[in-house]
This record gives sequence, structure tokens and C-alpha cells, in this order.
Amino acid sequence: MASEHTSSITAAAAWLRAARRVTVLTGAGISTDSGIPDFRGPNGLWTKNPQAQKAANLQHYLDSVEVRRFAWQNRLHSAAWAAQPNPGHRALVEIERRGQLLRLVTQNIDELHQRAGHAPELVLEVHGTMHRSVCWTCGDRRPMTETLERVRTGEDDPDCLLCRERGVTGVLKSDTISFGQSLVAEVIHAAMQAAQETDLLIAVGSSLQVYPVANMVPRARAAGARIIVVNGEPTKMDHHADAVLIGSISEVLTELVGT
Repeated sequence: MASEHTSSITAAAAWLRAARRVTVLTGAGISTDSGIPDFRGPNGLWTKNPQAQKAANLQHYLDSVEVRRFAWQNRLHSAAWAAQPNPGHRALVEIERRGQLLRLVTQNIDELHQRAGHAPELVLEVHGTMHRSVCWTCGDRRPMTETLERVRTGEDDPDCLLCRERGVTGVLKSDTISFGQSLVAEVIHAAMQAAQETDLLIAVGSSLQVYPVANMVPRARAAGARIIVVNGEPTKMDHHADAVLIGSISEVLTELVGT
């Protein structure tokens, strides 16, 4: 490692050891070492497949059977189903085990934080979860495995079974936040409250350009917290950070936490 990085990570590790209330914000970059591509990077899902980005638009999804058929096949064959937590996920669990974690706020939908060992009640899933399907008409939620089994056995655009019983067409989607869909106000409020109350905010694997979540960084800074950014490349919020650690996210987190 370069001496500048070593100096930065040494200071950052000391801040982490001293912190009593740590808030972690994670984005897609933490899961790339688990084999899940990010969205906007050179090898990102949307970079390589613009159709996937179109399917992430709520209105396109609701209006087009073809977009939904594409989305269901994409979900069925997603690499995320086989993904396992990586050393970066496990390093963050150690912060919780030490009794320092206030909240883990994630933009990811893969539930790898919970599978790594985080208490579910400490995890805020800002963009929902891919592990459930939801009916856009009635709000019924089911395990995604049930819905994907219907796709696997021939339903290319599965509808809501409860709505079908009522003679209504219910469009099913992943229980995730699409473009054009409102975020859950309670989740955002809890995330901003954690930023306000934290001693140390660690932003991991996020471009920090998606709002309002990116506002956690200046919010925490204004409240007096130290900011550590861990990412594979510079972010939009680096000017707010006390330390910017660029490199392999799994390796940097392992060194930062001391696992």
C-alpha cells in the first residue's frame, strides 16, 4: 500500500476504535466482490444492458408486458441468488459485535448484510429487497422464491394470485424501489436520524450521487461526525470526508476494522 493510504487508514482505524456510535452507509460496490455487478461502473449492469435500466423505471414496467417479461427473466437468472457475503460484509459485522454500530443503511437489495450476521433490526434497506415480490395493486408480499418458481414453470409475467381471486389484475414486481417510485419515508427519516446522531459515518461502495441518501454525508458532517469514504474510485462527497480510502473494498474494510 502507498504511504499516503497507510497514513490515512491508520488514522481512520484509530477514529473507528474510539467511536461509540458508528453509522455505515453501503452501496453496490461492497457486493461486487460477491459477484454482483454494480449499476453504473464500466462493467455495471446498466452500462452493459440498457434494457435492464429501462426495466428499473416504474412506469415502463407497469405499462409494458415486454418490459416485465424481460425483468422476470433477468431476476430468474440473476447472479445475486448465488452470491455469498464477502470479507467486506464480514468486517462490518465486527463493528456490530463490538457494540459500536448505530445503524447500517444500505442501498443494496441483496440482503448480504443480514446473511453475514447483522441483526436485521439494525439494517435499513433504503431501496427494498429482491427477496420479496409485491403486488402493485393490493400490496400483498410473498417470498420471491415462490414467484420465481411460477416463472420457472412457464408464467412469463406472473400476476397477483389474491387479485386474480377477486377478478382484478395485479401486477407483481420485486419489492424494491424503482425509478419514479417514492422511497419509504420512515426508512429515510431513520437514516437521516442515524446520520445526525453518529460519531463516525463510514460510506462504503457508493458513488454518493443518489439522493436523498447521499445527504447523510453532509448531515453527519454538520452534526460533528467524522467521515470515512471507502470506494473503488472517487465519489461526489469526498470533499466532506476526513479520510478517503480508495482500493479493493474488501481489503480496505478488513484493514480498517482490523479483522
